[in-house]
Amino acid sequence: MKVISVWDLPLRLFHWLLVVSVVAAYVSAKVGGAWIDWHGRIGLFIVGLLIFRIVWGFLGSTHARFKTFFPTFSRLVAYFKGHWHGIGHNPLGALSVLALLTLVATQVGSGLFANDDISFTGPLASLVDKEQSDQFTRWHNSSFNILLVLVILHVVAIVYHRLIKKNNLVGPMVTGKKKVPKELAEKVAPSINTAVGPLRLALSLIISVTVVWSVSGAISLTSSAPTENVQQAAQVSAGF
Repeated sequence: MKVISVWDLPLRLFHWLLVVSVVAAYVSAKVGGAWIDWHGRIGLFIVGLLIFRIVWGFLGSTHARFKTFFPTFSRLVAYFKGHWHGIGHNPLGALSVLALLTLVATQVGSGLFANDDISFTGPLASLVDKEQSDQFTRWHNSSFNILLVLVILHVVAIVYHRLIKKNNLVGPMVTGKKKVPKELAEKVAPSINTAVGPLRLALSLIISVTVVWSVSGAISLTSSAPTENVQQAAQVSAGF
C-alpha cells in the first residue's frame, strides 16, 4: 500500500463546514425563538458553501473537479462489473454526493423564498407573490425528509465501507491522504494535482461571497414580533 494525496484542503473544509452547517440549521429551526434568525443566517452560509463547491468543481484540484468523478453510464457499468479502479469518489459514491448536493441546494434555495406567515421571510420572498412563497415554504419543509434519508444512507455506506470493505472514507476527508495499492498509486499518481492555485481559490471565494451578498440584502435579522409569535414561527419552520 502507498499513501497519496487525494483531496485538497478547500474541498475538505467545504465538506466539514457543510456537515456542521446543516446540523446547525436543523437545530436552530427546532429550537426556534431568537434562533430562527440564526437559521436564516446559516442558510445563507450554506448557499455560499454550495456556490463555492460548484465553482471549485471546475477550478479545483484533480479529484475536486466534476469531470473526474461524474457518474457517467460507462463508469457506472464498469463499477458494477468490478472493472472500475480509481482513488477518488467511485461512481456510486459520486451519485450519492451529487444527490446530497442537489437536495441541500433545494433546501436552501426554497428557503430563500419561504415565509412563516408571522415574522420571518426568506431574503428573496419579495420577488414572488404570497401563494408562490407558500409553495416554496412547503417544499422547504418537506424536502428535508428526503435529505434526511439520503444522509442516513450516506452514513450507512461509510460504515459499510469501513467495517466490511475495510476502506476508511472519513480519514482521507480529514487528512487529504489515502492508502491505495502501490500499483494503482503508480498508475494514477502522475495525473493527480492537489495543488491549490491561489488565484483559482480567490476567484471561487469572490464568486461565493458575491452571490451571498446579492441574495442577502432583503433578509431581516431582527424580529419585531412578540416572543410567543416567534415561538409559533419556529414550529412552522422546524421542517428544515
